Amino acid sequence: MALFGTIINGILIIIGSLLGLFFTKIPDRFKETVMQGIALTVILIGLKMAFETEVIIIVLLSLLSGAIIGELLQVEKAINRFGNWIGSHFKSQQEQFSISEGFVTASLIFVIGAMAILGALDSGIRGDHEVLITKGIIDGFTALVLTTTLGIGVILSAVPVVLYQGIIALLATQIDRLVPLAFLDGFIVELTAVGGIIIVAIGLNLLKVVHIRIGNLLPAILTVIMIYSIYYHFIS
Repeated sequence: MALFGTIINGILIIIGSLLGLFFTKIPDRFKETVMQGIALTVILIGLKMAFETEVIIIVLLSLLSGAIIGELLQVEKAINRFGNWIGSHFKSQQEQFSISEGFVTASLIFVIGAMAILGALDSGIRGDHEVLITKGIIDGFTALVLTTTLGIGVILSAVPVVLYQGIIALLATQIDRLVPLAFLDGFIVELTAVGGIIIVAIGLNLLKVVHIRIGNLLPAILTVIMIYSIYYHFIS
């Protein structure tokens, strides 16, 4: 079953989020310190991913082109509207903001990264779900911690995770047949690096030292495909 690992990943996020609800009543000063710890860890994860790049110019051009497209399309506003629509089903304005922030932040953290792609490909091509189950355990624990400070919105991130990884798993055999292994390996490295930079931005936003419009950087995840293709076929 190609979707087994993806489904387990989603279930573990839900379980982690539900467990995290038991710790949402802790005093604000504890929440603030915990959030700072989470933010610093998120930054470390992002930096580790970003340092994997082998061609830094690909990361730079992807982020620049992605930022331009994101600003033109106002992706950040669209994401916030979607998050606010979800939050609108809750009564207070504070709850609405918490739902939106938790959903958007957790979704970006769980979706961006090499494990999501590699794990989904393994599930689809070889029926090996070990990577996604391992990712699910990590995501579940992360969801628990995020929920203590960002609230129940984190649980909704299971939906984009299942959709994203599920689509890759279902298309895995076609991807494996059409895309050369050397290209795929190099592309995943650069995609991971671009995603790492975006995760660093998430961490900085969580620390509230700066406000980066992360949504407007997300098109970089797509432009890196085109830029790496040019590099692979004409430069490398």
